[in-house]
Amino acid sequence: MRTCWVLDHPAHVRLLAPFIRSGQSNDIIIACDRIEVRNLLDSADGILPRRQMIWVQRAIGNGKSIKALKRINQSHNFMKIAGRDGSGGIERIVVIGASLELLALKNIVRLGTIKSIRKLIYITDTEVNHIAHNLALKQCTEIILPTHWNQNIDGGFLEKSSNSNKIIVHRLDGLHGHVHLRPSQRPNQVSNPPRVLVRRLQGDGIHDDSEVIHIPEKVWDGLIPTFADESKYDGDAWQLTQQLAAHDCVITNSVTLASEACLLGTPTLLISKAQRGFLTRLEQDGYPLFIWDEECVGEKFEEKLTQFLCGIHLTDALEPEQWPNAKQQLADILNIELRG
Repeated sequence: MRTCWVLDHPAHVRLLAPFIRSGQSNDIIIACDRIEVRNLLDSADGILPRRQMIWVQRAIGNGKSIKALKRINQSHNFMKIAGRDGSGGIERIVVIGASLELLALKNIVRLGTIKSIRKLIYITDTEVNHIAHNLALKQCTEIILPTHWNQNIDGGFLEKSSNSNKIIVHRLDGLHGHVHLRPSQRPNQVSNPPRVLVRRLQGDGIHDDSEVIHIPEKVWDGLIPTFADESKYDGDAWQLTQQLAAHDCVITNSVTLASEACLLGTPTLLISKAQRGFLTRLEQDGYPLFIWDEECVGEKFEEKLTQFLCGIHLTDALEPEQWPNAKQQLADILNIELRG
């Protein structure tokens, strides 16, 4: 099935990479023009096959409605033109938390419809992305949600999806990190002083602006920091997840990076107001995740920081749940035979 893959976030590139590799040679890619997505795709030789691709603008900040309209029309025209290249029409769109390409099935300006597209698949693990969810409900034919989805904070998304007679709801038993990561063997010894990877977000996303908490330098005092801040990481983009396992600990306000790090067994301090079902699952499954959701001041914060620092030396006592085969589950849902 000829597929249009939408890559809106660096984590989405990593998540969908094995499925793009196992897809068809005439598949196409719509990629969001942000630094970290570009870094991954520009250095993807040997990791991702070359596909016909277009860059689209991120619909945030001033004039975001105009940017969104432009992106919808760009995506529509790109898919329509690709369908005329002799390889057959685009039959399916697969997106992660990015609903604009689902709306691009119909061109808002010319009211044209790409009739070859039958499947519009929306994947998400972020309950609070309400705007994208509501837009996706207008067009998607299938939704993929994790089994640990927190329905209490999703704005009615799961209920509306389940009650729709035109949407199939799939449940994935695992985090997105379970799909593209592999279980890691932690080093037996902790460095002295411990090495910490620090990732701070800019906080300009659609739903994370109100979640980000400033991380002061005192938090990594006494540790050797490696900085991988959003849009500023100058290392190998594809090796970032390996760096999570190579460090003794991680401090971040990125919920995505926090989930990936602790899945790899690296003690992680997440400083964020974010609420996600997968954070609860990670805690319940025994992964080394420490969460602080207030400003980094006061006695209680110092206690949490002490717990985290002590946890760096206790990873050999961890007994997390068995790694679920979420990668094969997702392959089955997408009807793709994984190879390579």
